[in-house]
Amino acid sequence: MAVGYLTTVLLATAVTVFCLVPVRGPSALFWFSYRLGLVFNELPFLVLYALAASTALAFAEGDITTTADRLAVALAAVTATGLAVVARRGIRTAPVVRRALAEALGPDAGTPHRPPLTRILLHPFLRRRREVVRVPDLRYGDAGPRNLLDVYHHRARPQGGPVLIHFHGGHYDQGRKNTQSLPLLHRFAARGWVCISANYRLRPAFSHPHHLIDAKKVIAWARAHAPEYGAHPDAPVFVSGSSAGGHLAALAALTPNDPAYQPGFESADTAVTAAVCLNGFLGTYFDGDPATSPVNLARPDAPPFLIAHGDLDELVDLENPRALVHALRTTSTSPVVSIELPGAHHAFDLFHSFRFEALIDGIEDFTTWTTTHPAPPTREP
Repeated sequence: MAVGYLTTVLLATAVTVFCLVPVRGPSALFWFSYRLGLVFNELPFLVLYALAASTALAFAEGDITTTADRLAVALAAVTATGLAVVARRGIRTAPVVRRALAEALGPDAGTPHRPPLTRILLHPFLRRRREVVRVPDLRYGDAGPRNLLDVYHHRARPQGGPVLIHFHGGHYDQGRKNTQSLPLLHRFAARGWVCISANYRLRPAFSHPHHLIDAKKVIAWARAHAPEYGAHPDAPVFVSGSSAGGHLAALAALTPNDPAYQPGFESADTAVTAAVCLNGFLGTYFDGDPATSPVNLARPDAPPFLIAHGDLDELVDLENPRALVHALRTTSTSPVVSIELPGAHHAFDLFHSFRFEALIDGIEDFTTWTTTHPAPPTREP
């Protein structure tokens, strides 16, 4: 019996099952499923490569001799079919994104893009681009390492670009800059944007509103310093975030120039052009204060939003972002793009996958539309 081959097939099968039907709820099995899904739900081709290579090797070495071995080959074929379903879900993202853009912004908002197949299939972990420079650990506040940010800009430093700020996720008690949405930051920086990835203070030492105050400081820093890296002095500023960072981005976008969240820098302009929330928890913060829910902060002059969430998110149920989409569409005069990603788990923004590349294309179309259409005036708090 080919024990090594059977072990490989069983592992591939487990990964495939977790990708197709992620485990929910706090348990050891949940965290095992979640960690595997982070990688292989976005990159099922890696499992396919390993399964194909292992099967070919088993046949080449004459290891497929018993009934159990042939059953293992049959299981490998079934697993490969399941992986094809996982891959197809990711590939289906592109038309879903275009349809969501067209519904919210008009029929010409979403345009077809060609996916970078070589990058996706052969080196999905490589996030750097030779034309992009990262300037690390710039200080924007006095809270030590938690008040540092990185700037990404084009090596040629073209002048007049917009600004994109990103806040990492991590349940507000972990996480750091330079870990999430890096394909997005590098793509935009390669297009001439000035991109910023920032740390912020975390629980349990700090809670709301300290996270939001830090986010406001980052926006103020960007308006003051981004032109040094190629941004236009009056550049549109977009704010984005992943998971808890999506919650933070939404709060920042919905509290422009509010002095309650700008102690010592009340006169700084912290209004943003638009917000992008990726797999975000968009409800009430841990302390239960209704003012910490973006849903309760929806306002007529809110900026445009793009909210993207997986329909198989293990951590945040789809009804959570839907509530904010509904509140904004009911209250705001700005458009809201809601993208429900087929087959996506939590944290789909880590690699160059079919899903995230298609979503980045959509974010690029969203920012283009936003910068060419006038926004409603910002109301003073």
